Amino acid sequence: MILIPLVLIVAISVVDTVAPPQVHLGPLLVAAPAITASFAGPRTTLAVGAAAVVAQGVVAAVRSTVLDLNHSVQIVALALISLLVALFARLRERHERELRQLRSVAEATQAVVQRPIPARMGPLRIASVYLAAEAEARIGGDLYAAVRTQQGSRFLVGDVRGKGLEAIGQASLALGAFRTAAYRQVDLPRLVAHLEKAVFGDPDGPGNPEDGAGSSPDTDDGESFITAVVLDIPDTEPVIRLADCGHPPPLLLRDGTVLPLESRQPAPPLGLTGLGPAGVEVEDFAFREGDLVLLYTDGVIEARNGSGDFYPLAERLGSWPSDDPEALLRGLCQDLLAHAGGSLGDDAAMVAIRRDTAGPPGGRRLREDLPGL
Repeated sequence: MILIPLVLIVAISVVDTVAPPQVHLGPLLVAAPAITASFAGPRTTLAVGAAAVVAQGVVAAVRSTVLDLNHSVQIVALALISLLVALFARLRERHERELRQLRSVAEATQAVVQRPIPARMGPLRIASVYLAAEAEARIGGDLYAAVRTQQGSRFLVGDVRGKGLEAIGQASLALGAFRTAAYRQVDLPRLVAHLEKAVFGDPDGPGNPEDGAGSSPDTDDGESFITAVVLDIPDTEPVIRLADCGHPPPLLLRDGTVLPLESRQPAPPLGLTGLGPAGVEVEDFAFREGDLVLLYTDGVIEARNGSGDFYPLAERLGSWPSDDPEALLRGLCQDLLAHAGGSLGDDAAMVAIRRDTAGPPGGRRLREDLPGL
């Protein structure tokens, strides 16, 4: 990169030396330190500026004299501008250093809030991915977590309404509450109730609808909620126990067929459970050896292409192999970004879970009324 301003200085000097007397290209030398300041530090910028000043002096001596008023003014102006752009280079370096520090803090926060899911939990193989809408973003309102229990594995995938610090705070509260309670052998309705109370139970917290405390500019009524699905997958039963709180239904991939695991009576999102019927209905769906279930947030299915069409997740999912969750998510991510033109309008998260081994049948009746099951 440093060759660019140096070659520019030599080229301008040579052309200015052989140019007619009425043509003066010396002012163009200011481009050399200006370009240098965009990628180098203040010392390098000053060195290039000094080289430009020397070149301007050589041109002046060849064409007339350094004491000529026109050339003297050009030399002084070039020296002053070089000092100025060196100051800008110093400010740019300081700003970049601050950005690196902020990014490291964001990455540390991400590591604490959004912990990676293990690649294997019991008979399950798992892959997860988080796609941020902003290229420099590391955390947001989408969330996922997995907890290993004595009987099996539990999963949470959710999406906080809104953006910014409020969404991040609610996501961290939900994840912390899930990790704390999921270890205990409580049923899914009580686990969902615990999540509701932990995130929105504080009357002075962000979910208080009476005074709108903690609302962000993205929410126009001070109302906050989290759409979520909570899954319980026992090790010894070929079943998924699902509690749906206003979230898009998981997709089951079996032998190339994609089927949504839709609850007959989904509960309202967390934060709005008081507006629906009491209790959370848990449904059992068959989850056999070789099956794969995909959990996702609405940032995936609401991604639009140039024509305004939503991403057809259910249609595209069947075209990817189900034997490797990581390869499936890698292909889906590439296809999703290609559909959206390389950038998403909202954060998106996906978790793929595949059962490698099946246990003995359980005693509870499973949902087999879905086509193809």
